[in-house]
Amino acid sequence: MPTISSNKPYRVGRSRTGLGLFATKPIKKGTKIIRYFGPLLDSKKKDEDAIENKYLFELTNRWTIDGSIRENVARYINHACRPNAESDVRPRKRKVFIRAIKDIEPGDEINYDYGTDYFKAYLKPIGCKCDACEKKRKKKRKKKRAEARAERVRLKERAERKAQRKAEKLAEERARQRQAKKAAKANGKLANGTALNGKHLNGHSLINTAGKKAASSKRGTARALNA
Repeated sequence: MPTISSNKPYRVGRSRTGLGLFATKPIKKGTKIIRYFGPLLDSKKKDEDAIENKYLFELTNRWTIDGSIRENVARYINHACRPNAESDVRPRKRKVFIRAIKDIEPGDEINYDYGTDYFKAYLKPIGCKCDACEKKRKKKRKKKRAEARAERVRLKERAERKAQRKAEKLAEERARQRQAKKAAKANGKLANGTALNGKHLNGHSLINTAGKKAASSKRGTARALNA
């Protein structure tokens, strides 16, 4: 069982998914970071083949590493869909090393791809929480929020257009009502008297007025003859 050097370039720390392994020093691409180790399980032995936990690392169809022991610090390395490290499996030696595939800076979380089978069995049901998947989820949420805002703006503009059309119709209806009232008032005035040079005769017809003027003229002529 390997011992952890005091000059180890990593530490166990709090991660998005719980605990994780973080670089404490620059790690160059190609560097062996840590060994993944534990008891070897033989699939031909029923009692060993029946062991189940999420730290099993399959070497061959027969041999599997049980990495659940506390001393196996590599078990804290989390999965990533776009990792900065990979598992270097050596079936004949029955060993697994975690090797950097990118330059890793101090403070970066060390991660590798657990593989399709593990992903489907353990990660897919709960949702992968690696940085790449988290960025995808944030992008989707941002897109949904943008679509929701656009929909709210569209509905608001639609409501405003509807309210404007309603106000225009109401204004047109009121204008028609005012015109109708004016027309009715004008018709009422004409019904009560005939207009002559801008003046009304208060219900007296032009014929009656002319008759009265003729009668007055005859009376004046008769008085003149008698005199």
